[in-house]
Amino acid sequence: MTGGVARIPSSGSLRELGIFNWAFCKVAARAVGVPQMHVFTTLGQHKRLFWTWLPYAGVVLFFGKLSRKDTELVILRVGHLRDCESELQQHRRIARRAGLDADAQFRIFEGPHAAGLTDRQRILLTATDEFINTRTLSEQTWTKLSRHLNRPQLIEFVTLAGQYDALAATLTALKVPLDFPD
Repeated sequence: MTGGVARIPSSGSLRELGIFNWAFCKVAARAVGVPQMHVFTTLGQHKRLFWTWLPYAGVVLFFGKLSRKDTELVILRVGHLRDCESELQQHRRIARRAGLDADAQFRIFEGPHAAGLTDRQRILLTATDEFINTRTLSEQTWTKLSRHLNRPQLIEFVTLAGQYDALAATLTALKVPLDFPD
């Protein structure tokens, strides 16, 4: 759990979620290999919000202009900076499938000055740190980031970091339980 008793308890029941959210949560949990995906069974209790958030979250996660590796690098860094174990637990697994092994993840958690990072990884980490800590990017960081990302990717970078910062805050504030026993 992200810390303490869940503030929005969820059994993942049909009654709590409604038929569509319940069915979606069951399929998602089965796909991931867990009995319940708590982020979905928690947010799914607000039906309208869930179905407006889900497509947006899906686009930035799966259908963006950034590579899967870049996307997961940013998400892992945000989860690390926000100390959000729930976010990290899910995305460590996804990042491995995207090609970020345990050593690469260690470097991401170590930060932009870690040995063995590419220039692109280094500026993505620097920009993520700066964005999360200051809510903006300096001209220097923007210029460096612009050497690696095109306009749609720059827009996506900021929305991706912001989305996962907001999700980390939501998971932490609601004390959403972890999905995996590890």
